[in-house]
Parts: sequence; structure tokens; C-alpha cells
Amino acid sequence: MKASMPGEAGRRSGEAKPAGRSLATASRKRASGRPGPGVQESADFTIGKVARLAQVSVDAIRFYEKEGLLRPARKSGAGYRLYNRDAVRRLNFIKHAQDCGLALAEIRGLLELRNRDDSCCNDVRGLAIRKKLQLEGRIKTLKAMSQALSELIDVCSGGRKPLDECPILAALEASMAKHRQ
Repeated sequence: MKASMPGEAGRRSGEAKPAGRSLATASRKRASGRPGPGVQESADFTIGKVARLAQVSVDAIRFYEKEGLLRPARKSGAGYRLYNRDAVRRLNFIKHAQDCGLALAEIRGLLELRNRDDSCCNDVRGLAIRKKLQLEGRIKTLKAMSQALSELIDVCSGGRKPLDECPILAALEASMAKHRQ
């Protein structure tokens, strides 16, 4: 049995370690869409390797599979899920879309648009505009909530008053009573 090198614990055979390169270099290569060090374009990766390459959890990959956003390229003879570089690209796409505020259903819609012959950039632009307007509405609501809290904080001097004299609680209770009527 081959002795493992320090830092290789948990690494499966066939999974290449970035040889002599920094994580930043490997990250830049992955971000550029080119395979990282020791990664072949058509290679099959286990779920753990894909999770490390895309910097997501194995559970996230399984969840995306369940949601229909990702599929393994094939299964090994032993039944293990095997993925290729396209899976890593798709996971990076999903993460970036989530960072832009898109929900999984919206991401699914983008991925479906990508596979339709009659889709064009304007379809994607329309989805982005709708999402931006939705986010701006949420921001407006959050600002109103923040302002309401600021007003409540301003009327309260804090201190060691008993809770039945707390102006914030009194204002919230008065507001609840108004909404019930």
C-alpha cells in the first residue's frame, strides 16, 4: 500500500494535488474556465473532487442534482457519480447567479434558456431587469423597516426601566392593536 504524503489524507487515488502552485494561482485558472493544475478537460471527477474544485459542499451538489440543476456525466461501475469540467463550470455559474440574488427557480430558467434554440440575449436581459426591480423593491421595504426601527430607538432612552414602561414595546403593542381593528 502506498504511503500518503502529508496533506493528502482523505484524497482519493486519481485526484491530483495542485503541484507546486498556490491556491490563488489554481483559483485564477479555474475562474478563467481553464482546467486547474493536474486537471484534464475530459477527466471524470468524484463528487468530492468536484465539490473541492467548485468550492461547494457535497450536500450542495446532491441538492442541485435533486433540484434538476446538475447531473453527473456518468456513473462508475461501482455506482459512484462521476462528473466532468462542465459540472464545475455549471456549479460556478449557479454560485455566481445566487450571488446576484437569483433564486434556484430563476437559475433553472436561465439554464433552460441556454438550451433553447429560440432564446436570445434579450430573454436573459429581461430576467435580469425583473430581478433587479424585485431587489430594488425589497431594498425599499428594508429601508422603511430600518427607518421605523430608528424612530423606535430614538424614543427609548434605555436604562433600567421595567419592561412595562419600555417605549419600544409600547409602540409595537399599540401598532398591533391598530392593525387588529
